[in-house]
Amino acid sequence: MNLEQSGTTFEQTGTVVKVAGPLIIADHMGDVQMYDVVKISDKHIIGEVIELRGDKASIQAYEETAGIGPGEPVYKTGQPLSVELAPGLIEGIYDGIQRPLTSIYNAAGNNITRGIDVPKLDRERKWVFKPVAQVGDQLEPGDIIGEVEETPAVIHKIMMPYKYSGIVSWVHNGEATITEPIAKIRTEDGEEKDVAMLQVWPVRIGRPYRNKLTPNEPMITGQRVIDSLFPIAKGGVAAIPGPFGSGKTVIQHQLAKWSDADIIIYIGCGERGNEMTDVLREFPELNDPRTGMSLMKRTVLIANTSDMPVAAREASIYTGITIAEYFRDMGYKVAIMADSTSRWAEALREMSGRLEEMPGEEGYPAYLSSRLAEFYERAGVVNCLGTDHRTGAISAIGAVSPPGGDISEPVSQATLRIVKVFWGLSADLAYQRHFPAIDWLTSYSLYSSRLDDWFDQNIDPSWSKSVQSTMNILQKESELQEIVHLVGVDALSYKDRLTLECARSIREDFLHQSAFDDVDTYSSPQKQIAILNMILSWYEAGEKYLNADGSFDAIIQMPIREKIARMKYVPENKKEKEYEDIRVALNDAFEALSEGQETDE
Repeated sequence: MNLEQSGTTFEQTGTVVKVAGPLIIADHMGDVQMYDVVKISDKHIIGEVIELRGDKASIQAYEETAGIGPGEPVYKTGQPLSVELAPGLIEGIYDGIQRPLTSIYNAAGNNITRGIDVPKLDRERKWVFKPVAQVGDQLEPGDIIGEVEETPAVIHKIMMPYKYSGIVSWVHNGEATITEPIAKIRTEDGEEKDVAMLQVWPVRIGRPYRNKLTPNEPMITGQRVIDSLFPIAKGGVAAIPGPFGSGKTVIQHQLAKWSDADIIIYIGCGERGNEMTDVLREFPELNDPRTGMSLMKRTVLIANTSDMPVAAREASIYTGITIAEYFRDMGYKVAIMADSTSRWAEALREMSGRLEEMPGEEGYPAYLSSRLAEFYERAGVVNCLGTDHRTGAISAIGAVSPPGGDISEPVSQATLRIVKVFWGLSADLAYQRHFPAIDWLTSYSLYSSRLDDWFDQNIDPSWSKSVQSTMNILQKESELQEIVHLVGVDALSYKDRLTLECARSIREDFLHQSAFDDVDTYSSPQKQIAILNMILSWYEAGEKYLNADGSFDAIIQMPIREKIARMKYVPENKKEKEYEDIRVALNDAFEALSEGQETDE
């Protein structure tokens, strides 16, 4: 018995024995392999083999299984769960298994019909292919054959498939669909192979590269607390754990818009439907500061919301990272946002429970850590395949949603053992309306020491020294606040009270940043160090003045402090002149104080 779908015939291989939610048990499955895709029943429900015991297979269904019962046929496809890679990915909105949601909506309306069969990428659209390789060129796997302008912001590079190498005997120039040949390759054994723009790759297997490099360049995000205190490298991995309402999603939106990545992959992995709806509505309307066009011109969205089958959450992470690897192989710097890995882990827990596996802590499977590591280790900076020795990078940023903000739970702890950057969000800061609510006392970046030299050489020689001074002041504030809570601020020396004032200025005038202010939403590294150095200059000058028996109240009440507080609202194109004026005014103010004179500035 066979099943025909979209011109493809699938052979029946087994029969459903048991249905338990998204888990299907089928027998007579001896001729399938792990992670093969199957079609369940004549409703064509998509499933993936996740366990084999003899001739029985456990199948993870990626669609609703209501109405499916024992005796239903199971059809094999002979292929693992894969993504299609070709022009047409950018601006795409997909679900967790790369079904194009726009095409499904056009075909079936608001609800996804079970078993709907829509091509993942448009087979009819013509793309203008411009060859880079010439007839007679010897090409290796990963070499660039030609280019397609996928959007005004992205040049899509068509690469040699990894299984082919040989001499170009013919190359196309002009319009073509993704399935039409754009080149012919004569292999070493004399065979002629057609090469199309479309490639297919299994999502659970990382794409190959020449070698992995050590990340040594920061990914500039324009968010002051991140770039200055807890930077992430291009090719780095970071986690954003925090309770509900602490701003995880907003931070990821800011990173998607402002980070200096070439391509953005945003995965809504089981988040609430209204949040994902906001992403789908807002991203096309966001103005991309790099190009001046819509941010979607260099973005791929994978919208797998919490009302979709739990199992589809698990696949969405792999779908996203595989697409990211494809653009990395072209030499692009890719940023992938996963929101959130906690929902993904919940999918693992549900399927593990239905498989009756021995549970680990809090019911999560014992292999939770290894699965998380498999995802994050696919990030990094690599030398790509190809004779041009290009490099590409994937920076992976995963949000974690621990219940009640308790990061002692298994997903947070497993993530912390893997990632190099921890941006811990604080409920207290969020309640105080301090955003980004990244707690400077608990967060860290293991890239800081490696990136300090880059900042010192490329931004400002004082960068690393100023950042260290800032962290010392914030840490000192935490210690002094304990004393204040016990005996009051009057018990502190004037020097300690000045430290508290400086820390308050750092928190309110530097670390606090509004995502909704047109100027404050982004700060260049040059602007960041200018603001920080001005605050520290006031503090250092104040200490000297106090040591010379100066008045504490005079330092605190200096009118110049208001101008320092407003520095973050100075536009980038005006900052040099205004900052220099503030610096001169600050020096004049302290000179006047030292001379015992009154000053307005």
